Amino acid sequence: MKLAFSTLGVPGLPITEVVRLAAEHGYQGVELRAHPEEPVHPGISQAERAAVVDEFKRGGVEVLTVAGYVRAAAEGDDEPVLEELAGLVKLAHDVGARNVRVFPGGGDQDPATADATAARRLAAAAPYAADMGVRILLETHDSHRAGAAVARVVGTVGHGSIGALWDIMHTWLSGEEPVASHAVLAPHLGYVQVKDIASTEDITPVALGAGVLPLRECLDTLDADSWVCWEYEKRWHPQAAELPELLGAGRAHLLRLGAPKQ
Repeated sequence: MKLAFSTLGVPGLPITEVVRLAAEHGYQGVELRAHPEEPVHPGISQAERAAVVDEFKRGGVEVLTVAGYVRAAAEGDDEPVLEELAGLVKLAHDVGARNVRVFPGGGDQDPATADATAARRLAAAAPYAADMGVRILLETHDSHRAGAAVARVVGTVGHGSIGALWDIMHTWLSGEEPVASHAVLAPHLGYVQVKDIASTEDITPVALGAGVLPLRECLDTLDADSWVCWEYEKRWHPQAAELPELLGAGRAHLLRLGAPKQ
């Protein structure tokens, strides 16, 4: 199991500090939140992108993903969505990330309409992503919370550069059991986002193992070489504990859960 954490847990932290935290706490990768309030986003220059590559290379840490906010199924014209997605793919290529994260964002549309829109746009983006050596991953989130919903879209596209990102909180809150989520997502799975929350009514992030999410059941479904990323949503819950003080214990907890069973 290879471990990463998301910069959503350390909002606005300079890249030098992000890399230091990952290296010091034994995380092999980082998921970079690509938003204008963060150090890495599509608006940065080529020189700034090269500096990001150098920082991660010096630290021996991988950029796992550029986590964008494209909503693949959103209502409206395709072109603005495709332009934004192309910018994220180019950014991922330039900073050495293997993945781009996108959301479904289908809102209250009929599910079949949202599925078709997302599949059409992802299919249109797939050749460019393949040329850039980047995989676009549709996250289990919002309108497509369950693994089965994301698998419908990604399976329709049927392209190797389009995959799935399993956020275990959303599939669990949808009522889908971990074994069922994994079964439908496995053919398309890029990696898994883990987290823990206080309860179904209170999704404030807590230390891994201190909440209600079925972490062991999820990790038990994965291969030994799978990527697992801790998405600690500090950005949306400022009252939560600081992530850096939790990183060491979080890594140890994940490694214990993911260890081969005797």
